[in-house]
Amino acid sequence: MADRPPLSLKAYRMASRLAMPALPRVLSRRLARGKEEAGRLQERYGIASRPRPAGPLVWFHTASVGELMAVLPLVERICDQGFAVLCTSGTVTSAALAQERLPEGAIHQYVPLDVPRYVRRFLAHWRPDLALFVESDLWPNLITATAARRVPMLVVNGRLSERSFRTWRRAPKTIGALLSHVDLCLAQSPAHAQRYSDLGAPRITTTGNLKLDGPSQPADESKLRALRFAIGSRPVIAAASTHPGEEDIVVAVHRELRERHPQLLTIIAPRHPERGDAVGAVAATAGLQVTLRSRGGIPGPRTDIYVADTLGELGLLYRLAPVVFVGGSLVPHGGQNPVEPVKLGAAVLHGPHVANFQEIYDELDQAGGAVQITDGAGLAARMDAWLRAPGDRRQAVAAAQATVERLGGAFGRTLAAIEPYLLQLRLQGSHGAGNGGHNDHG
Repeated sequence: MADRPPLSLKAYRMASRLAMPALPRVLSRRLARGKEEAGRLQERYGIASRPRPAGPLVWFHTASVGELMAVLPLVERICDQGFAVLCTSGTVTSAALAQERLPEGAIHQYVPLDVPRYVRRFLAHWRPDLALFVESDLWPNLITATAARRVPMLVVNGRLSERSFRTWRRAPKTIGALLSHVDLCLAQSPAHAQRYSDLGAPRITTTGNLKLDGPSQPADESKLRALRFAIGSRPVIAAASTHPGEEDIVVAVHRELRERHPQLLTIIAPRHPERGDAVGAVAATAGLQVTLRSRGGIPGPRTDIYVADTLGELGLLYRLAPVVFVGGSLVPHGGQNPVEPVKLGAAVLHGPHVANFQEIYDELDQAGGAVQITDGAGLAARMDAWLRAPGDRRQAVAAAQATVERLGGAFGRTLAAIEPYLLQLRLQGSHGAGNGGHNDHG
């Protein structure tokens, strides 16, 4: 199958070539919206901004912040073993996280646009010896060109939502051809493993979800002290990683809860920090006092809504708020990661749209460690209950933390699955097969 790609992949390859003249305009529009970095646009064309380090190179490809956070412990461990690591991703927020959190010996680059020429240029420079694709970000030209260089490829923390699975089922030859190049698929759960199997992945094992094993989000101690001093004894609730439509609900909840908790402070951290002004406008239109963190603001005594529109500071929010609504779940987005607030002692609320983390939420809900709500009324009622009964809230947090601990262990199982490939690189004692191999013509 790898030698005779289906017509759909040939058509995709041709379409991506034909799209090349329009791509600079696309990137310019993304740059204007803050979705690209002006000084690093060349990386999107496969032009490296850093030299390739000597020796074997392990390449992690992640889509965005959540995937990069999940594999940071793996990156650190592999760097500790003396390997150079390249991490690619496609978002400005993940690039900022990489700059802050990647260990010495690891390099970040933006993933090239999925055009044969750009992909070929990228691979010719970096010559990876092992490629680890995190979760489900599989670009056809990138996969086939990497396979052509005979680079071993693994899917790590593999996940396929039911929606993605149904979509791929309509193109079985396409996904089958892509997955045929994957040496090993390390799935988050038996359900995800079954989906990969049904789509044609040849080798699959269930290792668990790395997001359950990751370290707690960090927080700058001086910033945390300043915020705690500013907030004092005020009751605090938070909405994290919110999406458009959810902020309106949270603002309405604040207005309702303020009647029973007059000093209430609500912190809203939009999933995309560049939406901070828009979130602030929602609150201001509702007649509330708003402070934006991106402008250096600290919540004052009369601040109703504190918009945490900065990068990499969710660790602050989760340490400040005893009750957190995790966004992307009251709108059909798929939900965001609940493990991070749980680890830092926050009680978690979420909506019904959590397909991206379905197994985790199911376990948390069943254990009483999280509560699903379906609308603003339910959100207000549960937040009010937990603010009034801190004992019940602490009981929920304890149940959630016990559940996360019980479901952990993915890091060790994933590292054990990767270790034979790392051993092979050590035995080769050079750049390995990925640095020679076949050229990707076309």
